[in-house]
Amino acid sequence: MRLVTYRTEPAAAGRLGAIVGDLVVDLELFGDVAGQPLPDNMLDFIDLGPSAVKLTSQLLAEMEGEFPVGVALPLANVKLLAPIPRPRKNIFGIGLNYVEHVAESSRTLDTSKELPKEPVIFSKPPTSIIGPGDAIEHNKKITQQLDWEVELAAIIGTRATRVKKEDALKYVFGYSVMIDVSARDCRRAGQWIYSKGQDTYAPFGPVIVTADEIPDPHVLDLSLALNGVTKQSSNTRHMLFKVDTLIADISAAITLEPGDIIATGTPEGVGAGRSPQEWMWPGDVVHAVVEDIGELRHPVVDATPLD
Repeated sequence: MRLVTYRTEPAAAGRLGAIVGDLVVDLELFGDVAGQPLPDNMLDFIDLGPSAVKLTSQLLAEMEGEFPVGVALPLANVKLLAPIPRPRKNIFGIGLNYVEHVAESSRTLDTSKELPKEPVIFSKPPTSIIGPGDAIEHNKKITQQLDWEVELAAIIGTRATRVKKEDALKYVFGYSVMIDVSARDCRRAGQWIYSKGQDTYAPFGPVIVTADEIPDPHVLDLSLALNGVTKQSSNTRHMLFKVDTLIADISAAITLEPGDIIATGTPEGVGAGRSPQEWMWPGDVVHAVVEDIGELRHPVVDATPLD
């Protein structure tokens, strides 16, 4: 399934939907019709576990697109929000997880040129998340080095504590797209959260594709363009630490819970690694794509406070 959080009016609360063709099916209303109670939000649906994904997929297929009036709306008529607008915990970010990105970072960001022996983990707070099409804010009083990173996001579906690598992908609910926005000049004594965790620095969506539709997350092309010019183009097979390794590593010490998000790192081509360096500025538009999942497009706007 391709799951979304959407709303029909600017002041309306987000609701859980499934994309079927060019329609968004409201899953709570659909559950009422199908005789299977379903929640109205993504986190509660994830909490139901893998059986809910299988059953809901079957029920949607059985209806064969013949949805009662009011249960489905044209996708073009709704506003998509971040699939999980407000995660329960910080996003787990993974740094330096592609070989070429390790090399480019070592040239310009004072990171080691040696490949990391263990995953490099940081976090982004829930307040950094924005949904499809929302503006990335540029505050020139804080940063002059606003950078881009396209990433595959893995969403946890089952509580995971000290899981084995060979079992780790069973704990994934689904996958999405994230742009890890970074203010490169805001790193502090090697700590990254102020650089990467500012408001609007985690564009996320447009959908969560359930894991049953992506049996191997390590064969996906991913790319990013700025103002129509491609800056990043790679494939998730080039990850140093694959999704299963990341889940096993994090869960060895930190329990992963349903709805937790792991942003799995970015390939080469970031602005800091280019010569000369390039940055995002108000008026720019950034466009990120992950194969078989979807795309995000976001304007950069001036958010500098007035004196």
